Amino acid sequence: MAESVADVLVSTLYETGVRQIFGVVGDALNPLTDAIRRDKRIEWIGVRHEEGAAQAAAGQAKATGKLAVCCGTTGPGANHLVAGLYEARKDHAPVLAISGGVPAAKRGTDYLQENSPDLLFRDVAAYTQTVTAAEQAAHVFHQAIAHAYAHRGVAHINVPADILGAKAAGQVPGVAMLHPRPEMAPDPEDIERAARLINNAGSVALFAGNGCRNAVPGLLSLADRLNAPVLHTFRAKDLVAYNHPRWIGGVGLIGGAPGVDALRDADLVLMLGADYPYSEYLPTRGNVIQIDERVEALGRRAPIELGIAGSLRPALAQLLESVVQKTDGSFFDKVTRHREQWEDTLDKRCDPAQGKGRIQPETVARLLGDLAAPDATFVIDTGEVTLWCGNWFRQSGRQRILASFNNAAVGTALGQANGIQALDRSKQVIVAAGDGGFTMLLGEFMTSVEHQLPLKVVVFNNRGWGLVHLEMEEAGQPAFAGAELRNLDFAAFARACGAHGFTARTPGELESALKQLLATPGPAVLNAFIDPATLPIMPHIKADQVWKFGIAKVKEAMQSLVGSQSGG
Repeated sequence: MAESVADVLVSTLYETGVRQIFGVVGDALNPLTDAIRRDKRIEWIGVRHEEGAAQAAAGQAKATGKLAVCCGTTGPGANHLVAGLYEARKDHAPVLAISGGVPAAKRGTDYLQENSPDLLFRDVAAYTQTVTAAEQAAHVFHQAIAHAYAHRGVAHINVPADILGAKAAGQVPGVAMLHPRPEMAPDPEDIERAARLINNAGSVALFAGNGCRNAVPGLLSLADRLNAPVLHTFRAKDLVAYNHPRWIGGVGLIGGAPGVDALRDADLVLMLGADYPYSEYLPTRGNVIQIDERVEALGRRAPIELGIAGSLRPALAQLLESVVQKTDGSFFDKVTRHREQWEDTLDKRCDPAQGKGRIQPETVARLLGDLAAPDATFVIDTGEVTLWCGNWFRQSGRQRILASFNNAAVGTALGQANGIQALDRSKQVIVAAGDGGFTMLLGEFMTSVEHQLPLKVVVFNNRGWGLVHLEMEEAGQPAFAGAELRNLDFAAFARACGAHGFTARTPGELESALKQLLATPGPAVLNAFIDPATLPIMPHIKADQVWKFGIAKVKEAMQSLVGSQSGG
């Protein structure tokens, strides 16, 4: 049988390293799913919602830096992909989204499920194209994959079923060139200028982002050479073990006061592969050298003295050849003492005795991180759970931490974890989610069960939209009733799905429940009832914010009193 357009697409995806495709079947995709069935080299992972397919692909691409693929059928099926694809767009991960299209002969007639997918995908995708002829297909496939890699983002192709099933006009050209883009060495003159600034500076602080992922040895060598502390973004937290003497901690709410103060007090700050969005925590004096592969990121978060375009591994290697050893360790010693004080505060907050009979979320996060495998992957949802895990996890240096870093979307962790677990079913993959986030795409847990993806889910159950509640109080407003949730029994739900479910309601039950969860084969859920009144530690919280929290608590107490009186 002559090769179809769908056959060419499947073969090309396999040659570029794709081993799973996530999606929901539908008639517009029939030629593609049949080609996958006949080819047998790529696993089709059927999800329960197309957004879950996009999240799974995004999680896979973020974990590996390689192309991942998701599918949705015509109209609503493709529309559902979009929300999940923003994970890949915002976190710069290469994903190919394939949507089925209505037959070419029916377009423009308001046909069933007809829409304009190229318009819909234009914001989320670096490349979007509808294939209208078999002769066009191979070249569009090439362009889509090339754009996904070149832009480290989303590419979308819309292919009607009649085109997918048509005889192919040729193979995809240049498949060997479809791979992650190579590193880019900076201009040596820029490096020499940076070295002069560094050598003339007193104290130096390094602020590391995800761009340092392939450059950790050079980063730590530079820190030693400059006697400098290394601060990090949340996304870069997992690059180095938490107890490394140079790895001081994060910045901002997912971080701590030592990092904030070090950035403020250093004579010179090196921003290395970090595009940190919260400018209020960054230096304002222009005493910054920023190095990043993306030219557009240079200087957009904080005023800089020098911006250097280039990849961090070659940049750090070049810097190490030019900077001199700094012998004055007073700044680093000061930051280290502050770090020790801050870690003591964190340790006290996660002591189970602090909960007075209630499970503290900090305790859940600390125990979960400590009990997990030394090479586990954590996928953290968005909300208060991000603060608990971001601040209380003590990463091993071999573990991986993933989240909705720049999209900051609630309900994305489970879908992303499915994609990551599919890469290797023997590795430990753990989801940390709030009750609100877990219920958003609850059906994706059935994807885990159906495809034997043995991920472990810990639900930080505070019976409400915790971060929204916190934001209301920070604004001086009492928590609105819409911030509260009435939940199902998550452990019973897991068992109903054919998986394992555990519950912890008291501090005494927590550690045993976590150990059972992590030791259980197959997918499992722990429903951990945490104290909803616990507030996160906020570095340098302002007096007016404290006042607003107080006002909000008074209003909540008064509303509760009025409610009880009217009900009595």
